[in-house]
Amino acid sequence: LVAAVLLLTTRRRSTVPAPDPDLAEVPLRITGLSKKYSGSTDRYAVRDLGFQVEKGQVLGLLGPNGAGKTTTLRMLMGLIAPDAGEIRVFGHAIRPGAPVLSRVGSFVEGAGFLPHLSGRANLELYWQATGRPAEDARLDEALEIAGLGDALARAVRTYSQGMRQRLAIAQAMLGMPDLLILDEPTNGLDPPQIREMRDVMIRYAAGGRTVIVSSHLLSEVEQSCTHLVVMDRGRLVQAGPVAEITGSGDMILVTTAGEVSEPLAEKVAVLPGVGSAVRTDDRRGLLVRLDGATVPGLVAELVRLDVPVTGVGPHRRLEDAFLTLISGGSA
Repeated sequence: LVAAVLLLTTRRRSTVPAPDPDLAEVPLRITGLSKKYSGSTDRYAVRDLGFQVEKGQVLGLLGPNGAGKTTTLRMLMGLIAPDAGEIRVFGHAIRPGAPVLSRVGSFVEGAGFLPHLSGRANLELYWQATGRPAEDARLDEALEIAGLGDALARAVRTYSQGMRQRLAIAQAMLGMPDLLILDEPTNGLDPPQIREMRDVMIRYAAGGRTVIVSSHLLSEVEQSCTHLVVMDRGRLVQAGPVAEITGSGDMILVTTAGEVSEPLAEKVAVLPGVGSAVRTDDRRGLLVRLDGATVPGLVAELVRLDVPVTGVGPHRRLEDAFLTLISGGSA
C-alpha cells in the first residue's frame, strides 16, 4: 500500500512541467489555452488563446461580455484548470497552489471581508493566512495606496462600495507582488478615485512590476494601459501596444505636465498646418488634428508656446478601435 502511494505521488509530481529558465524574467506567457465548461460540447469559454506580458507593462484585457476574460484570469490564478494549453508565470507552469503564485496579487470577482472587523484587521488577518512573515506584507505601502484614512479603524460593514473596492485592491497589493491582476478595479469608485487608481497602476508598473487589468471603461484603459489584449468569444482578436492598436489618421494626442488653459488651446488651434486643437477631458493634454503640419514641426511650435509637453503620439479613440475589432471578428 505504501509503495502504491509513493508511486502515485511520483507520477503526479512528474506531470508538473519543469520551470523554463528562458522565461524566468517573463511575468506571463499563455500558449494554446482552451477551456469548456461542463454541459457545453461545442462552445468554448476560451479557445486557443496565446499572448505574452513583459515587465513594466500595464496590460488591458478587453472584450464584450462572454469573451472569456474572467475565465482566463481564473485559470491564471490556478482557480480552475484549462482543458488544453499552458500558463507560465516567471517560467513556472501554473497549477492550483503553485509556489510561484506567491508572486501574484489578484482582485478577481470581488473580495470577501469579515464585516465586523476593521479594514486594517482584515488585511492583517489575510496576510497571516498566507503564512508569510509579517514584515514582508509591506502593509503601510498598501494602505497608502488604498487611501482610506481613518476608515481603516472602522468596521468594514460601515464601508461604502467604493471603500470596499479600495480595501480589496490594497489587499491584492500586500507584499507588493511582481504581477498584479485586477478584474474591474474601478467598480464603485467615483471619478476622482478612478483617476487615483489609474495613477496607482501606472506608478506600480513603473517600478518594474506588471499589472493586468480587465475593465469595461475603455477611456480609463486607454489612459492607464501600455498594451492591450482584445478577446471575443473566447479567442484572441488582437494584441499589442495601445498606440499601435489605436493609432491611425492625422489626429495627434499631446500630453502635458499640467493642465492646458483654453487660451493656450486656442493659440495651438490657429498654428499653420493645424486643423483644430481641443483640450482632453482631464485638461492635461490636447487633441490636435494636423492639416499639413508635421509632428516635429508641431512639437517645435508647442515648445515655442511654452507648452509643457510630456508626450506626442497618434490618437484614435480606443472605443472606435475596439468596436472595429469586435465587429470584424464577428463577421
